[in-house]
Amino acid sequence: MKILPLAKQFIKFGIVGISNTLISLSIYYIFVFISLKLYLVGNTVGFVVSVLNSYYWNNKYVFKAKERDHIKAIGKTYLSYTITFLLSTVLLFIMIELLGIQETIAPIINLSITVPLNFLLNKYWVFIEKQGENNEG
Repeated sequence: MKILPLAKQFIKFGIVGISNTLISLSIYYIFVFISLKLYLVGNTVGFVVSVLNSYYWNNKYVFKAKERDHIKAIGKTYLSYTITFLLSTVLLFIMIELLGIQETIAPIINLSITVPLNFLLNKYWVFIEKQGENNEG
C-alpha cells in the first residue's frame, strides 16, 4: 500500500466530513429556528441526511467504489458512523468527567481518534475493494 494515495483519500474523506458537518448543523439550526423544542428532531434528521451525503461522496469521490449493493453499503455506512458516534460520546465522557480535560479541548482530541477510525471503517469495510480491483483515488 502506498502512502500518497492513502493520504489523498484521507484528505478527500476529511473534505466530505466537513461538508457533512455543515449539512448536519444547517439542518439542526433550521429545525431549531422553527421551534427550539425540535432540537432532537433536527439533530436526528441532520445525522441521517449527512451520513447519506457521506455515502454518496465517499462512494463517488473518495473511494470510487464499484460496490453495486447500495442498500448493504448504505447500511454499513450508517453503522460505521453510529459506531464512531457512540465511541466519541464515551470518549468525551471519559476525557471530561474522569480525566478532567476541558470541554472545549476534548472534542478536538476526540476527532483525532474517531476520524481516522471512521476512515478505516469506510475504506476497509464499507467500500472494501473486491479481489483484483483498485479503488485508491
